[in-house]
Amino acid sequence: MRAMVLPGPRARLRMDERPDPIPGDGEIRVKVSACGVCRTDLHVVDGELPDIRYPIVPGHEIVGRVDLIGPDVTTHRAGDRVGIPWLGYTCGTCRFCREGMENLCDRPLFTGCTRDGGYATHAIADARYAFPLGENGDDVAIAPLLCAGLIGWRSLVMAGSAERLGIYGFGAAGHIVAQVAVWQGRSVYAFTRRGDIAAQDFARDLGAAWAGASDEPPDAPLDAAIIYAPAGELVPAALRAVRKGGRVVCAGIHMSDIPSFRYHLLWEERQLLSVANLTRQDGLDFLKIAPQAGVRTETTVFALSEANEVLDRLRSGQLLGAAVLRP
Repeated sequence: MRAMVLPGPRARLRMDERPDPIPGDGEIRVKVSACGVCRTDLHVVDGELPDIRYPIVPGHEIVGRVDLIGPDVTTHRAGDRVGIPWLGYTCGTCRFCREGMENLCDRPLFTGCTRDGGYATHAIADARYAFPLGENGDDVAIAPLLCAGLIGWRSLVMAGSAERLGIYGFGAAGHIVAQVAVWQGRSVYAFTRRGDIAAQDFARDLGAAWAGASDEPPDAPLDAAIIYAPAGELVPAALRAVRKGGRVVCAGIHMSDIPSFRYHLLWEERQLLSVANLTRQDGLDFLKIAPQAGVRTETTVFALSEANEVLDRLRSGQLLGAAVLRP
């Protein structure tokens, strides 16, 4: 197999030739057909997450077909099309797993961070954490749903019943969630980098009622806001934008430090929440909702060997929608 491997923090990925991996008990091997490039991959490459296992193959928005099944797997067959997400394993025995919060498991494994991911021709997955995808839809279009979509869905649920919803950072997750929110009858307010007219026009094309720079006030108070951009300074900005009793959801796995702000911004029962990982139920729920909502992912396809260049473009904000690697 071929894989783009990260040898250490803040290093460039290198193309390696490896023996084809063999699945263990409860595992499957997947021949990768598409793997989305997520901002979390950038945090892995930049060494901004804890407990990264080096060397590591990044990538956790994986679509492919099962080509080898390990012992004790009864849920999948060779040839099945599956999706492999960020959450790759949970212990099932800690307090959080027992109480239905497997996204907070004490002993998890994360695809592309603590177990090898999908920047490769093949990937091993715990069969319990490989979603059946059926045969409808294109592999490239589906790949961003496996994290940008799933985390987006979890954050949208946590935003509550907001009629006026702000989305800070209109990238892969933002453009997916906006479509679901519009389908649900909400008014979407899209916040982008200053001067990013292309992203603002893109948001309006997807049904946003308003689009502007992240430091601009919206034309009406928001009921809730979701922050996808990893910029801590957006937290006080979003708190200013939401009404009394409003809610701000921080949806990224990593964020720069949040600057101090006056208590008055949080007063009047505004809420500040964070999203951590996802659950399998999030995946099952969202993968049913996405086709009903007519979600269309905006994707640009790159060769596996171009992973470094794609990550550079993501870092500098030069991608519209989502990038997808094809082995």
